[in-house]
Amino acid sequence: MNSYPINQLHFARKSTINYIKDINESNLEIIPLGLNNNIKWNLGHMYTVMDKFCFQLIGENSRLPENFDKLFAPGTSPKEWHMNTPKKDELIHLLNKQISKVDSLLYGRMDEKIEQPYTTSTGLELRSVGELISFCLYHEGMHFATIKNITSLINNIRS
Repeated sequence: MNSYPINQLHFARKSTINYIKDINESNLEIIPLGLNNNIKWNLGHMYTVMDKFCFQLIGENSRLPENFDKLFAPGTSPKEWHMNTPKKDELIHLLNKQISKVDSLLYGRMDEKIEQPYTTSTGLELRSVGELISFCLYHEGMHFATIKNITSLINNIRS
């Protein structure tokens, strides 16, 4: 399999970063009424989940910064944060660095089977590096759409 899935992952990640780079830092922390999370949580969550799927499940070392699992793991919420969180510039740096690391570690490994198949919370079983990356594409897109929705809600409140 070629590197097209990794190219798509680069595209998705860069699209997210380009979208949020001009958002005011304080807007990253607004949780619109009826939602559980904010833009910052979605960015950290994207990083945390990709770490799991593109490093941990493949047998590579995790690259999670300290406390990311407590802040951004599935089921967490900024409503429960009682510690310092990364600033936007740090998140952007980490997100860029992560996608470069995925490229350097996983290029050419799409057909490689993982030691222990992984079943997502929705019941999808993943058995190869390519399948893990494909799931990350879905996950990135879902959270990018959420970030765009939150931004729209914030802009509507302020207008």
